[in-house]
Amino acid sequence: MESSGVAENLVALFKARGMTCATAESCTGGGVGAAITAVPGSSAVFLGGVASYANEVKRDVLGVPQDVLDRFGAVSAECAARMAAGARELLKADVAVSVTGIAGPGGGSAEKPVGLVWFGLATKDGVRTEKAIFGGGRADVRAAAATHALGMLMAAAV
Repeated sequence: MESSGVAENLVALFKARGMTCATAESCTGGGVGAAITAVPGSSAVFLGGVASYANEVKRDVLGVPQDVLDRFGAVSAECAARMAAGARELLKADVAVSVTGIAGPGGGSAEKPVGLVWFGLATKDGVRTEKAIFGGGRADVRAAAATHALGMLMAAAV
């Protein structure tokens, strides 16, 4: 299912549950929030998002400790977890999802290849992370990451 269909289902589900959501995005650059806000009525559930492309924004706005960035890097489970928790706290949302990865075409390494994306999901019960490696070009990785993040939000509301 493409992200627009997932976003429509997400908005309907969050409305039915009386829940709110927020995003913290790096490699998707706001694509998750854009998919949600393309749905009429999304203002009832989507509080906002932080496009934290630069590490300084991850640190200064979302509260990712500099130590996490230095030790694990921006593309890590640790950073994704802190980004999600930071967005949930900052925006006072029931659920927040984060996305941080390497969309390419450059920037990858043997340890962190192009297509690697870490996700975080923060709820009242805590934070969990997921890792995925997507194929294709930059646009493919970004689109797949946005759709995956929407799916994580959906799962949190079920």
